[in-house]
Amino acid sequence: MSIKHKAISGVVWSAARNWGGQMGSLLIFFILARLLSPEDFGLVALANVFLAFMWLFLEQGFSQAIIQQQDLEPEHLNTAFWINLAIGCATALVGFLIAGPVADLFGQPALTPILRCFSILFVCAALGQVQHSVLERKFDYKALATRQLLGTLAGGVVGISMAFLGFGVWSLVIQQAVNSIIGTITLWVCSDWRPGFKVSVRHFQDLFGVGMHIMGFSYLSFFNTRANDFLVGYFLSPTELGYYTVAYKVLNSMTQLLVSTSRDVALPTFSRLQEDPERFRRAFYSATQLTSAIAMPTFLGMAVLAPELVRVLFGEQWMPSVPLMQVLALMGMLRAITFFKGSVFVAMGKPSWWLRLSALNAVLNLLGFAIAYRWGIFAVAVASVVRYYIVFPIGQWAICQLIQESLGKYLRIFLAPLVCALTMAGGIFVFKQALAATFGPLALLILSSIVGAVVYIGLIRLLAPKIFAQMLDIAQIMVSKPKAQG
Repeated sequence: MSIKHKAISGVVWSAARNWGGQMGSLLIFFILARLLSPEDFGLVALANVFLAFMWLFLEQGFSQAIIQQQDLEPEHLNTAFWINLAIGCATALVGFLIAGPVADLFGQPALTPILRCFSILFVCAALGQVQHSVLERKFDYKALATRQLLGTLAGGVVGISMAFLGFGVWSLVIQQAVNSIIGTITLWVCSDWRPGFKVSVRHFQDLFGVGMHIMGFSYLSFFNTRANDFLVGYFLSPTELGYYTVAYKVLNSMTQLLVSTSRDVALPTFSRLQEDPERFRRAFYSATQLTSAIAMPTFLGMAVLAPELVRVLFGEQWMPSVPLMQVLALMGMLRAITFFKGSVFVAMGKPSWWLRLSALNAVLNLLGFAIAYRWGIFAVAVASVVRYYIVFPIGQWAICQLIQESLGKYLRIFLAPLVCALTMAGGIFVFKQALAATFGPLALLILSSIVGAVVYIGLIRLLAPKIFAQMLDIAQIMVSKPKAQG
């Protein structure tokens, strides 16, 4: 099977995994948000900061290095597996022992048992990392979709059941634990690879040569994505962190639904095209342009319809999340454009560039919080978005250096989708204001979404017919390809 066919097949199953998993996860999230309090979500968000921080010691960058490795040998996989497992067990022990002091740091004694429960998940994660990488390298996204869907379903059933029975915050804790455990078991069932005992220093060096940059990025990514959770929980309150978590959850879920489907396939695809610059450039252009043409109107539409979305999906108690969701949507647009940059840096053998860019991002994020937190959670969200817009042109310039293209020419491919999306958002706003007194939140949300979709599709077909044609072609290929394979 050619790289193109593998990539298309991968996109189909990655879409099933992301859309099925995220839609299921969002549905579960909506139900739990109506059953539990913002403080419950804030406590679990604080616990997840601890989980993410401890995860840094487990993540050695071996997963991406296995995917990127041109000449992969069994010893590479064995070495990665046993090192991951050893670190996972050690991390679980340390996490269990320091749970009490961490809870005291936040002044939240209820965190102690939650953190100890989460510590067990490090061993579970270590057991599944290499299996996941092997399946992804083989473009076996059907197995990864199965893992995602089964884990989400099992965790959701347990979590919702516990919430109805009055277990409170533990509904969220056990939901996450069941999801992780079932997911790891599924990976082992779907994969035919099993670890051997033959390891070597040379194979460790091969993996660590790539992995050390990715590991450095993981440390910096923590500060970029989790530092605000820690700081909000410490300087403000778990309740405000709960509002911030809900807004960020929607942003991340929409990014996963709209962009990650293609991103998951990007690294293995780009890695195989690194010796063919022209094909690499075309693949990169196609990936970024098409995902941006879908994501831009979605995030702008979400910003306009945020009040209706929150009322319908979460309930009135979550209305303080609305302004946070609106400002974070502006970050979502840039994510659509920049989501592939990590795959490009790794595939082209420049992970150090990604590391430096992430370091700049982390510094600006901490600086922004230090300036903004005294004005509250909304100011923190604004500072996070401003930081993203400062780093954006620098990252895109670096990408253009690698693909040997001018920054201006590259950015022009996004002009038409942006104009169409902004026009659509204005139309939705006018339509919503005109009918706000006539319809309730649900009807207004549905009607406004339909109007926005019709306006945007019409504008894209009129102003960017090539993009419209490409979107139709990809949709037709994704629908017909499974039939052809059957």
